Amino acid sequence: MGKLEGKVTIVTGSATGMGRAAALLFAKEGATVVVADYDEAKGRETTDDIVRDGGKATFIKTDVSRAEEVEALVNQTVVTYGRLDVMYNNAGILGQVAPTADCSLENWRRIISVNLDGVFHGIKYAVPAMLKSGGGSIINTASNASLVGFPGLPAYCASKGGVIQLTKAAALEYAQQGIRVNCICPGGIQTPLVEGMQGQVPEEQRQTMVQMMHPIGRMGQPEEVARLALFLASDDSSFCTGAPFIVDGGMVAQ
Repeated sequence: MGKLEGKVTIVTGSATGMGRAAALLFAKEGATVVVADYDEAKGRETTDDIVRDGGKATFIKTDVSRAEEVEALVNQTVVTYGRLDVMYNNAGILGQVAPTADCSLENWRRIISVNLDGVFHGIKYAVPAMLKSGGGSIINTASNASLVGFPGLPAYCASKGGVIQLTKAAALEYAQQGIRVNCICPGGIQTPLVEGMQGQVPEEQRQTMVQMMHPIGRMGQPEEVARLALFLASDDSSFCTGAPFIVDGGMVAQ
């Protein structure tokens, strides 16, 4: 029996990258997975891949920055499957790379609306559903940029720092009601988001940067983050709540 057998899960931002890896792994571990993403074509690819491998999944197009869409996502999940056990608020964007004074207001607002508001929306609407079924696990994607500063990413750092504090507050609020709330702080993971940032750096500098930033000497893979998400989603982490879990190859230990 899989670690998530019989559980109903939502994974936002699961069309690509870490979210896709988590959705695939959750399904292999017996979960019913609701794939939620703004990218309908790739989101349906993830869903089809799960079903093709014998898993259970459906796709719901969702812009997490819009409260009404996240509310509808949770409501539709509960109507379809009767419950919600795991909410993985993973969707996020990097945005413009520029110093704080050059960060446009549009860029600031967009990043905050997706990375921070999106997590708030996920918690806000998941909690009532989980309370009705006796509890659950909420997982939020923060970043090692929530623990150390990165020049040129003021909005991203601010949004991810906010995710950690939101995680802690919600964890304390619902600790005695059977809901655990934790967050994951990935480092440089080989995803389309990070590849986009790497594209702004000359090729000859990339490998040097990777080795300097990660003591392990390489980028992480989405599946390595997914395995941590599986731990937090499952009963293996039954005594864990309110915590940021770092998976960054040793970057912030320096």
